[in-house]
Amino acid sequence: MQFSTLFIAIVAFATVVVASPTGPISDRKAIENETTSSIISEAEMAHWLANTDAELTFIGQPPNPLAKRSAQSTSVMYCTKRVGSICGGTCTVYTGGATCLAAANTMCISATRDVGFCDEAGCNGNCAPLSLCGSPMGSGFCFTPQTMSILVSPL
Repeated sequence: MQFSTLFIAIVAFATVVVASPTGPISDRKAIENETTSSIISEAEMAHWLANTDAELTFIGQPPNPLAKRSAQSTSVMYCTKRVGSICGGTCTVYTGGATCLAAANTMCISATRDVGFCDEAGCNGNCAPLSLCGSPMGSGFCFTPQTMSILVSPL
């Protein structure tokens, strides 16, 4: 009788160990959330645009998640001022396909897909992916001083 009780306890413990997710909760959440703080959804971008007091300039196609081929389109916001964790000032919003955007005086960037930000015009010089933002800010922006151009990829 003691052997069967011990056997049942061991089987129950093994079942719990096998069925439990592994790794710390923070690791699991990082895996579940594939976007970084600087790559945001189209809904998050629309919310920011609707509630900002920044001066906005739109280039490219108007943002429209219902447009045909919107899955092949990227929206990028880049602004000229940073105050603490807030990005603002004069902001440009680009929506469209692959291109190199002239972005002199850019201080912060946010996008709906990964883009590259470069320290020279023409998408030359040192470029870094937005997904590896070293200085995340609030509202899904990345602090990117000395950005001169932004590479929007077709992928």
